[in-house]
Amino acid sequence: QVQLVESGGGLVQPGGSLRLSCAASGISGIFDTMGWYRQAPGKQRELVATITNGGSTNYADSLKGRFTISRDNAKNTVYLQMNSLKSDDTAVYYCNWRYFWGQGTQVTVSS
Repeated sequence: QVQLVESGGGLVQPGGSLRLSCAASGISGIFDTMGWYRQAPGKQRELVATITNGGSTNYADSLKGRFTISRDNAKNTVYLQMNSLKSDDTAVYYCNWRYFWGQGTQVTVSS
């Protein structure tokens, strides 16, 4: 079955960087559009970024310039490079493909 396994979360100081990974498995072929979403405490899940298998990207307006989504189709892996992190970026980050979700990885930005 389809599995999306995130990794790379953790505690980072404001201004720091993290790189999240999402390894996808369970289908024969390439996963098409994949995305990262996040959910902060008490808030709804929101879009962070998406990327097609051709490499076209889409970002939440508020995150453009700080976050970069990329993928390695040979490895069925999607990445999220997060720079200049702020406390508001604290959330559980989820990988998504169609209606499948990963278990999430916690990102905490705090001094």
